[in-house]
Amino acid sequence: MDKEIVIKRLCEESLVVVVRGANHEEARKTVTACVAGGIKLIEVTFTIPGAHQLMAELAEEYKGTDVMIGAGTVLDPTTARLAILSGAEFVVSPCLDVETVKLCNKYRVPVMPGIMTVREAVLAMEAGADILKAFPGEMMGPKFVKALKGPLPHARLMPTGGVDIDNVGEWLKAGCVAVGVGGNLTRGAATGDYALVTETARRFVAAVQKAKEEVG
Repeated sequence: MDKEIVIKRLCEESLVVVVRGANHEEARKTVTACVAGGIKLIEVTFTIPGAHQLMAELAEEYKGTDVMIGAGTVLDPTTARLAILSGAEFVVSPCLDVETVKLCNKYRVPVMPGIMTVREAVLAMEAGADILKAFPGEMMGPKFVKALKGPLPHARLMPTGGVDIDNVGEWLKAGCVAVGVGGNLTRGAATGDYALVTETARRFVAAVQKAKEEVG
């Protein structure tokens, strides 16, 4: 899919689920449960054993649908390239690695490196990052986004970490184009309660839609 279309979808959906798991089966069932709850953007992290194989399977399974599979916890260009060749349509990193950003730009795949400071935000944007991942979000809060967008109003931000049902609206109203949600959405998977994952996904989708309507 064309890079600009993927970015547009990310900004329209505004909700990315971060999928982890002790093994391939748990992660796959988590993805299925999230999709059943209305999640369209799936970030498969490289903390999952055999993550690139799972990405390839999911990319094929959801090919031609409105579900997009991305890669998370990408720490270097080698991993980014593996993810892209495995079908990842966007790449997310917990930190800024300029060479990883360059690699993704070479393949025209949206890249979202993690940032914690204004300096990192500027460096990421200079390198060609498409969206800045405010991470860890629980250490910053929505006020960080408001402050950052003062000098950098054109920055596109997505917090990950600490995003929950109660504050998802605050992040979006502060100016974020999307939010990344992990354990607060997928917690049920750890005990095999995938029905809870689906129900929580539905609640998050509704909360995001409500917040976007209020923002206008």
